[in-house]
Amino acid sequence: MSIENLAWEKMGSLIPAIVQDAFDGRVLMQGYMNKKALDVTLDTGRVTFWSRSRDCLWTKGETSGNYLDLVEVHTDCDGDCLLVRARPEGPTCHLGMDTCFDGEGRIIPELAFLAGLENVIARRNEQRPEGSYTTSLFESGIKRIAQKVGEEGVEAALAAVAGEDEELLNESADLIYHLLVLLRSRNLELGSLVEVLKARHGA
Repeated sequence: MSIENLAWEKMGSLIPAIVQDAFDGRVLMQGYMNKKALDVTLDTGRVTFWSRSRDCLWTKGETSGNYLDLVEVHTDCDGDCLLVRARPEGPTCHLGMDTCFDGEGRIIPELAFLAGLENVIARRNEQRPEGSYTTSLFESGIKRIAQKVGEEGVEAALAAVAGEDEELLNESADLIYHLLVLLRSRNLELGSLVEVLKARHGA
């Protein structure tokens, strides 16, 4: 089913739109779109909904500045629901939380935590806060960062050979963290690495 053949009549001219963070996969919010809202979203690249309470179009972030920058739109098999993948410019929820589904705590897919960690590393690189280990790594230069990746890789391998599962997990965590720092030091992202893996896998 394509977005050109949506079941508008079936849904009374409004279709629910679920917004997903294109970077880490979290569900950010749910709203409703009519044809005009979808057209504006596609034309401007800013996610726009139809407000049922105000009976008008509203672009998420038009008041707060926390826009949702469109990446792509998909429809479900019945054509009566949209999945909108976007990159948020700040908290999505009007209560100041990253997503409208945070509630009492952050709801993050397990593997998506790596994407959040990469964001933290990127901010450390930009801001260089004092007392941060990540800051000290960036300031030590790429050769030192690369050396740390090598050291952690060796330690992970030794832990595996020794059959120490807990130590292997700890050393692997260190390895992945330092690898993310190394990638960032070369202005590379985890997403680019994933694309390489997908290409090799034939995805």
